[in-house]
Amino acid sequence: MSKLVSVALTAVVFATACGHPVERKLEGRWIGSAVENFDDDKLAVATAWAKGTSMEFAGSQLTVIIPAEDPRSGSYEIVRAHQTDVWLKVARRAGGTDRVHFKIDDDHSIRWMLDGSRAIVMRREP
Repeated sequence: MSKLVSVALTAVVFATACGHPVERKLEGRWIGSAVENFDDDKLAVATAWAKGTSMEFAGSQLTVIIPAEDPRSGSYEIVRAHQTDVWLKVARRAGGTDRVHFKIDDDHSIRWMLDGSRAIVMRREP
């Protein structure tokens, strides 16, 4: 019996220790706080939209909450990580995938890159 318990504990430790280091950096709830590189005439609307947006990373699951939409959840996979850039592939529940690009600024700030220059700045919820 003792050997079985030891094998089970080893399996649990191995399973929880194998996550990608970036996965651990993303873990938690992120709240939109600002936008970058939007035209002045769209800045107020984009900022309000961003401040109503949040994301929660829990293990390999991502839930996105966007104003006036139902929350969306799916499993994600880290496709590429290079320096501060991270690209994810997120599975849709109805099928298909979305690609998402983030820049990790530090432990408390990430930028969701919408295209080559525009971004939503997100802060980790304490």
